[in-house]
Amino acid sequence: MKKLILLGLILTLVVSCNQEPQRYFSESPEIESIKERVKAYEAQDWDAWKSHFADTAQVFHNKNTGIPYLESMKRHQDMISNFSSYGFSDDKTVLEMVIDKEGKKWVNYWSVWSGKLKANGKELIIPVHLTSQFADGKVVKEYGYYDTASITAAFIEIEAAEMESNSAMGEALN
Repeated sequence: MKKLILLGLILTLVVSCNQEPQRYFSESPEIESIKERVKAYEAQDWDAWKSHFADTAQVFHNKNTGIPYLESMKRHQDMISNFSSYGFSDDKTVLEMVIDKEGKKWVNYWSVWSGKLKANGKELIIPVHLTSQFADGKVVKEYGYYDTASITAAFIEIEAAEMESNSAMGEALN
């Protein structure tokens, strides 16, 4: 009986030692980096925003081809220049870090972005998913997925209203 108990303990010890390493995290320096980058984006602190990327980082937002992160920054700046306020919802944000089987670190970010247009005060609300690959503490690759249809539609609506206003002003002058 003692041999059976000893064998059971040894077997339990062997099985517990063969556990795979942890692959999912709710806290990490990389997660903190994403939080800091979001704050920098919301504050339009572009130097702080850039500091989270490796020099060669590529960004793939809603596309299969990447662009340099500095070009992505310029596109963010151009888009948000149309908004009087914008930001992400803290209470609707979820972050996790995953280490894949190749040992690459990825941080997944889910949240809801909202912004109020300068031209007409309309509020847009857009769910966002970003997944960023980290190496040496910096983002080297980022994929972003969000539906831009409501932004496009709002910009078309603003442009149409401006054209109608300009047309009416032209008629009044004649």
